[in-house]
Amino acid sequence: MARTRLSRADRYDQLVEVSWALVRAEGTDALTLGRLAEHAGVAKPVVYSHFASRAALLAALFKEFDDRQTAMLEEYLDAAEETLDGRANAIANSYVGCTLAQGRELTGVLAALEGSPELEQVKRESEHAYTERCREVLAPFGTVDGPSRPSMTAMFGAAEALSHAAIVGTLSPDEAESELAAMIVAIVGKN
Repeated sequence: MARTRLSRADRYDQLVEVSWALVRAEGTDALTLGRLAEHAGVAKPVVYSHFASRAALLAALFKEFDDRQTAMLEEYLDAAEETLDGRANAIANSYVGCTLAQGRELTGVLAALEGSPELEQVKRESEHAYTERCREVLAPFGTVDGPSRPSMTAMFGAAEALSHAAIVGTLSPDEAESELAAMIVAIVGKN
């Protein structure tokens, strides 16, 4: 049977998809470039041409998740009412929804990102951009300067904890989303 030759972009997408599947099935520790090549059915040099190291692969996985999360946020914002409740629900529903769609494997990737300064920087920059976008969306409903940075940090700390609780089943997705939306409204209202 002949192999199908993929374009570079399609191969990259395939490798990212296989990486997520490998993490889902075996955990983040099992994700190596060699294992990825084996599971993707390609030679190791193909994987190395896309990811110089395991750290680069983990960063790419997080970036792919972040891009999906940002796109989902914009989609929910476009459909939301331009009220504080509407914006809070859009942020909460998109954050929890995207995290649930990714599943438990995200936790392992996030933990691995915090294991090295370079990867932690990738995560920090991404979180900053996402937080600033949400701050901009919420600014019209609070003080002139919008929600404070400490308030935004608290908001997304809660978002991460509530999303994790929904993933492991200690809260339903609806409970996580409604609690996060209520917290956003309370945080913005106090600013």
